[in-house]
Amino acid sequence: MKVLVLNCGSSSIKFQLLEMTTEEAIVKGIVEKIGLKGSFLKSERNDGDKVKLEGEILDHQTGIEYILGVLLSEEHGAIKTLDEIKAVGHRVAHGGEHFKDSALLTKEAIAKIEECAELAPLHNPANLKGIYAIESLIPQVKQVGVFDTSFHQTMPEYAYMYGIPQALYEKYGIRRYGFHGTSHRFVAEQTCEMLNIKMEESKIITCHLGNGASVAAINNGESVDTSMGFTPLEGLIMGTRSGDLDVGAFMFIMEKEEIGLRSGNTLVNKHSGMVGLSGISSDMRTIEEAAEAGDKRCINALKTYDYRVKKYIGSYTAAMNGLDVLIFTGGIGENADTTRRGVASDLEYLGIKLDHSKNDGLRGKPTVISTDDSRVKVVVMPTNEELVIAKDTTRIIGEQ
Repeated sequence: MKVLVLNCGSSSIKFQLLEMTTEEAIVKGIVEKIGLKGSFLKSERNDGDKVKLEGEILDHQTGIEYILGVLLSEEHGAIKTLDEIKAVGHRVAHGGEHFKDSALLTKEAIAKIEECAELAPLHNPANLKGIYAIESLIPQVKQVGVFDTSFHQTMPEYAYMYGIPQALYEKYGIRRYGFHGTSHRFVAEQTCEMLNIKMEESKIITCHLGNGASVAAINNGESVDTSMGFTPLEGLIMGTRSGDLDVGAFMFIMEKEEIGLRSGNTLVNKHSGMVGLSGISSDMRTIEEAAEAGDKRCINALKTYDYRVKKYIGSYTAAMNGLDVLIFTGGIGENADTTRRGVASDLEYLGIKLDHSKNDGLRGKPTVISTDDSRVKVVVMPTNEELVIAKDTTRIIGEQ
């Protein structure tokens, strides 16, 4: 059974075609600069065949037409007819309180995703464009939505409520939702399988550290808290996002700089975080190089980043009354040994002991990086959100 996975952004579409009997990605690629000059598609088959197509890709439907065209291509494709695609799985950013699991995209389900668009105005409308395009281009195929927020719908009310008037929650749905749920769930499941322990009997903290970053507390198989909130802005310091910020400080900045909501939103989402602290880049590799060369702002930026992650680990250990496994994933979590070292240092009181010989130089490989006598297992586990989407799609289709 072949499943097409689509992750539609505002001007891009990431895609994979997976063969679910082997859970292998046959083709993967991306369409970039949709609606802009210089738009193109890049695709790579699992046998190493690569292709780049440039063209006028004005909208998401055209982009998906390019994707289907490449998949059908005699030279660069992997299927002979579109009938070989049995289902399409979509990454959907926000499912609000409607979706506690992945879902078949019926008319009713699509309408609920449309309702959630105001909660994720940068993401859900783009996700919907991909859904509409598949409806138009291959209407016979079943579609499934896999939501970034659904895994966190097990959070108790006291964990997801903000200290604002209850009427605002009831009127607008303002609460903590959390994101990266697909990744947090996947790496927790994979780690438990690797360690031969039961997820439903374990206390786990997952650190998804990338340009966007979040921490989740998973108690006995359920997410009980997570650092991102109503939007992906809250929580950790990220590449360009501020993370936790005093609302009063934000209002003070807006008043002093005489900026409105639009400019304020751009400030905390695009010009803050590591790029704001370092003054040079949002890329951790660039910041680390500058820090090694003695740049004080970059040195302090890295310390601040590590400290914020460490604080969440401590608070979530307290929330769960213990910790069995600490997991690092995401582009930074999987590849930045200095970040893992900085975050895990001085946590011996929690039972965390890092084995530097295992950690140093490790990149993107499932590995236990704690010492043999560490009470808490520390693990690097690469994430694979596309595989989770494909597996959930297969499961939901099978239940119909």
